[in-house]
Amino acid sequence: MTALTHDARSSRTAAGLLLALASALTFGLSGALARGLLDTGWSAGAAVTLRTAIAALVLLVPGLLALRGRLHVLRANAGLVTVYGITAVAGAQLCYFYAVTYMQVSVALLLEYTAPVAVVVWLWVRHGHRPSGLTVIGAAIAAAGLVLVLDVVSGAELSTAGVLWALGAMVGAASYFVISADEGNGLPGISLAAGGLFVATAVLGAAGAIGVLPFRTSTADAAYAGVAVPWWVTVLALGLVTAAFAYVTGIEAGRRLGSRLASFVALGEVLAAVVWAWLLLDELPRPIQLAGGLLVLAGVVVVKLGEERAPLLAEPLPAADPDPVSGRPAG
Repeated sequence: MTALTHDARSSRTAAGLLLALASALTFGLSGALARGLLDTGWSAGAAVTLRTAIAALVLLVPGLLALRGRLHVLRANAGLVTVYGITAVAGAQLCYFYAVTYMQVSVALLLEYTAPVAVVVWLWVRHGHRPSGLTVIGAAIAAAGLVLVLDVVSGAELSTAGVLWALGAMVGAASYFVISADEGNGLPGISLAAGGLFVATAVLGAAGAIGVLPFRTSTADAAYAGVAVPWWVTVLALGLVTAAFAYVTGIEAGRRLGSRLASFVALGEVLAAVVWAWLLLDELPRPIQLAGGLLVLAGVVVVKLGEERAPLLAEPLPAADPDPVSGRPAG
């Protein structure tokens, strides 16, 4: 019986790691794709709003079907979905958008990706889940890797306003990991993603309508690796791949791995963004960035070892394989 339980846990963890990797790779693609649009005259607000709107429409029907007629579950979690949409989706993106107007992109990214540390602190303060020594060491290694990947070792000027906006993005990213990992609300992951994206679209749309978020578009082709791509192809890819697919796989990964480990594996998004920028925008990463990527991976491994030695009550318990329709554990 113990062997079966161990096998079930191992299988669930393996599936979670694959989903987290897929989510990181696709989330990391969004920056390179959006850059192609921005270079033709699009505003970040327009690109982000259309991205979330397309993803919300695509996930609407699957999200409703996953509920299996249990609309009361959605109503009971209306507040959670609203918080998720505002903080984890719209808030994170809006705060990051404003942060990069005050400071270097690399510094803003580094501050936002302190989210895994914030998750560890939140679980410690809110639930009393004190991190193991290995978890702390893994966090330090991953943070050091991010410094190299983002190439901020040469020094950067910091703006108080920019730091505050970037920390706001960090809070949004941390809330994404914490909320995504919660299986106790009975809300299927795909339903949570759909609801959050609809809320985010409404918030971003309202921000654009009142002029808080600049909203400009262009019909010029975007260029990637010297190839011209129609603007609508890029927009669809942003919505379908880097939002709909990325959010669903990220949520399902969080529910298999727990918020702490999932947040550290998601650090791979930074490395993925560097690689995609190299392939699509010819921004070749330097050796120091590649070395940083290896440190990030090493940090994830150490965090995983720490997780196995100090399992958290808030992390998912061993369970049967999730139902493919509802996304919840069978039985």
